[in-house]
Amino acid sequence: MQHTAGGHGAVGRTPGSHAASDRLQDSAGEIAERVRKVVEATGCSQREFARRVVMDPSKLSRSLSGTRRFTVAELARIADAGEVDAGWLLGSGGAEPTTPAAAVHSSSTTGADSTGTDSTGAEGPNAAAPSPAPRTPVLPSAGRPLQIVRETVRLIAEHGFHAVRVADIAAACDTSTAAIHYHFPGRAELLEAAVRWCMDEDTASRAARIAEAGADEDAAAELRELLALQTPRTEQQRRQWLVWLDLWAEAARSTAIGRLHVDYYRQWRTTVADVIRRGIAQGVFRAVDPEFSALRLTALIDGLASQVLAGAAGAEDGTGPDDMYAALLAHMRTELLPTNVG
Repeated sequence: MQHTAGGHGAVGRTPGSHAASDRLQDSAGEIAERVRKVVEATGCSQREFARRVVMDPSKLSRSLSGTRRFTVAELARIADAGEVDAGWLLGSGGAEPTTPAAAVHSSSTTGADSTGTDSTGAEGPNAAAPSPAPRTPVLPSAGRPLQIVRETVRLIAEHGFHAVRVADIAAACDTSTAAIHYHFPGRAELLEAAVRWCMDEDTASRAARIAEAGADEDAAAELRELLALQTPRTEQQRRQWLVWLDLWAEAARSTAIGRLHVDYYRQWRTTVADVIRRGIAQGVFRAVDPEFSALRLTALIDGLASQVLAGAAGAEDGTGPDDMYAALLAHMRTELLPTNVG
């Protein structure tokens, strides 16, 4: 089904569509080399930079190595996060990055402002050179793209993906619909970015919580923390789960989104399987098949979370977060823990 790309239509264009002109020729590797300089200038790792530009780390790696071509929208987000002129990335002028972008973001008086726009408010490859004057409002650390993704996640959670218009996202970001399309040309890109952001937030929260609990050397404790994080209690957790529900619905209707769903679930099950595998090596779990056990556990998590969200309207006999977590712990006891452990 075709979706209107204008400011009053549903988000984006046909799911997963990328016109041939969207991917830029770079046979000499010049664009990739400029992007590499931008990444180095930020002073962060390649994986962290991928998070800032809301891009799959493997896609960034393949594009830098020359086995994949960057899209126009990806370069727009890279220019925004690195605070360089998009024209320079394309080889049509502009200055080479010399200062880590993180340092620029920490200053309110020098360099480009944190909105990812130039001093005139323009966004795009023809934007003028940055002005020293600060601008408001202050955006998240990665500038406009990350703000767009965060607002997209919020709007999807509140209204559903098909009900969200580009105009709604633009209004929430206090920018134009053209700026949204500049960074994310279609609905597939927006949904992928929203899911990627949720995954990154979940990974960061899990790592922080496990480290805080001292569970990084105890696979059983780590799995319990992981199950707790998957239980939708907080508003943030509920938003992430609601985005996942929309991803499932879209995956059933779209081949492109279906591939995205398969890819992300493979990563998710691998994370769970790795924890189970470590538990087996530590002797805290029985000698089960890690992959099959991860498949069963993640399916149980999905089903229970759906029940929690469906009953969140206040039904007294619905499944609550406590019920979900108790059921997950019971599964862990009966399927993974040694028989002599209660």
